[in-house]
Amino acid sequence: MRIGEIAHLAGVSTRALRYYEEQGLLTSERTPSGQRTYPESAVERVRLIQQFFTAGLPSRTILQLLPCVDTGHASPKAFELLASERNRITAAMADLAAARDALDRMIDIANHPTPEHCPALREPAWAPYNPADATRTAPGPTAARFASATLINM
Repeated sequence: MRIGEIAHLAGVSTRALRYYEEQGLLTSERTPSGQRTYPESAVERVRLIQQFFTAGLPSRTILQLLPCVDTGHASPKAFELLASERNRITAAMADLAAARDALDRMIDIANHPTPEHCPALREPAWAPYNPADATRTAPGPTAARFASATLINM
């Protein structure tokens, strides 16, 4: 079968098939004119490779697992490799969840800004004198403004 037929039957692009060959996941024969030809079994192999990719496995890991597929016997190393990949994916999911939660906090702050998070909402110390502020006795930004305004107006 030619590359276009395999691609159509397996539901992938011809570029994907070339990549699989480059990575050592798939092999083909060449015609005298250099065209790739595949056995009919390549369709099933490509579908399996797609399942591995869908499961989040990189091509180097798939390459290590294919001998088990070819022999029909999984080694303890293959199971360790799968468990390791699962742990890697779980850690990546935790990192993504933390990033999502941080983004949720930023969205909440953007929707409900406070002076603590938004400098534009803070009252500057150089604000003009307001006589109503002069009657306050509690220290804080208002007292600082009063002191600054008093010094400026003297």
